[in-house]
Amino acid sequence: MVAGDVGAGREGELYADLAPPSAAQMQQAQAAAAARRSQGAPRLLEPNRTQIELRASDLESLLPEDHRARLVWGYVVRQDLSALLDQIKARGSNAGRARIDPRILFALWLYAVLDGVGSGREVARLAREHDAYRWICGGVSVNYHALNDFRAHNEALTDELLTDNVAALAAGGAISLERVAQDGMRVRASAGAASFRRETSLHEHLAQARELVQALKAQAETDPGQAARRAQAAKLRAAREREERIEKALEQLPEVAATKRRNGGKSEDARSSTTDADARVMKMGDGGFRPAYNVQLATACDSQVIVGMAVVNAGSDMAQLAPMVEQVEHRLGQAPEQWLVDGGFPAHEQIDAVADKTELYAPVPKAKPAKGQSKAEAEQAAAGVATAAAASEFDPKAGDTPAVAKWRERMNTDQAREIYRQRAATAECVNALARNRGMLRMPVRGLTKVGCVVGLFVLAHNLMRTAELAPHLIGWGKGASAAVATAR
Repeated sequence: MVAGDVGAGREGELYADLAPPSAAQMQQAQAAAAARRSQGAPRLLEPNRTQIELRASDLESLLPEDHRARLVWGYVVRQDLSALLDQIKARGSNAGRARIDPRILFALWLYAVLDGVGSGREVARLAREHDAYRWICGGVSVNYHALNDFRAHNEALTDELLTDNVAALAAGGAISLERVAQDGMRVRASAGAASFRRETSLHEHLAQARELVQALKAQAETDPGQAARRAQAAKLRAAREREERIEKALEQLPEVAATKRRNGGKSEDARSSTTDADARVMKMGDGGFRPAYNVQLATACDSQVIVGMAVVNAGSDMAQLAPMVEQVEHRLGQAPEQWLVDGGFPAHEQIDAVADKTELYAPVPKAKPAKGQSKAEAEQAAAGVATAAAASEFDPKAGDTPAVAKWRERMNTDQAREIYRQRAATAECVNALARNRGMLRMPVRGLTKVGCVVGLFVLAHNLMRTAELAPHLIGWGKGASAAVATAR
């Protein structure tokens, strides 16, 4: 039975006790309908989308009291942005155009990060059309040039604000330095694999770029048309930028060649990108190799507050342990009691460097088969079965320093294994939140600009943690739970 038959059957059961209309009643209804049609077309309230409307509404009434935009603004207005204000030349009655309040640009980017928006053009569009972004702007017009410039040139500011943020949380008892987990996250760079070229090819492209710049300069000097001059100026600017990128790629080539030699490769195979010279080809989480940056985050295990961040263009985490411990120690005045990392970090020299500062928890690599060990013994050792000839990875080795030997002994205890389980629950969770907020591909090029983008992600993350752990630090009240929930 089809749906129509089912409906008809139910309708018949529902109105079974009603008598069908008589022929006279049907004729009367048809006559009434004909009479209405003879009176003309029906009058309808049709949509008119060209009608201009004036609505009396203020921006303040557009958002509820617990809206996330209010949380962001409450945080921003409490930060010291005097370094940005000191750069503004338009003061008092002096000549010059008024600048956009840096608090607006900062709040727009923080809110955009929480909203998963990473494009300056998209933020500028939302500032015109979306109520939350309009509320942050407060009637001030913003453009993507101002937004992108703010994001790309404030690395020192974001670093200082991160230090102030974690210091305030630590002073208020919201976080402790008992245990910190560090992890590296490879983020796709804004460069294609085809942009990587060897030294010979780079010199050829540099010569072509310089020839193009000279030709455009000569053409711009002889062209009298204003519109044509503007087009030529744009072409000349693009050609100069390409020339600069190729020159920077050549400057980076010796460093790439040295890395190649350390890894057993040939220095003549070294390649650098003409799009983003700081980017390096790295092995990604899916096993593929693509241009990327290595984003290092150190997170307090008890609160998931990020206490340290760095961006490097080395594909390995092997040399990133000691610098991050030093950074956190500098920010908070002391190093954490325990430091948790995965198997990519614990190089022996790194363990020695942090031994007097923190207690390291990292997996110990499996012991290699001893010389002369049989295949069966090697398989038993890999399976964790002790044999007379097989040495455990936790046993001290001949070249071990006291710090390395103590690390091996520590990781052979049940207590250490229980502590180490917190690494994934902390670091991987923070990485996933960053991915969900759009940290999939960098929208900018160069280590400095990438560091600024990562700094905004870190500040946005810590803002939501502060709203949950210590809302009084940002003047947030009862509506904190709703705003935090919407940001996750």
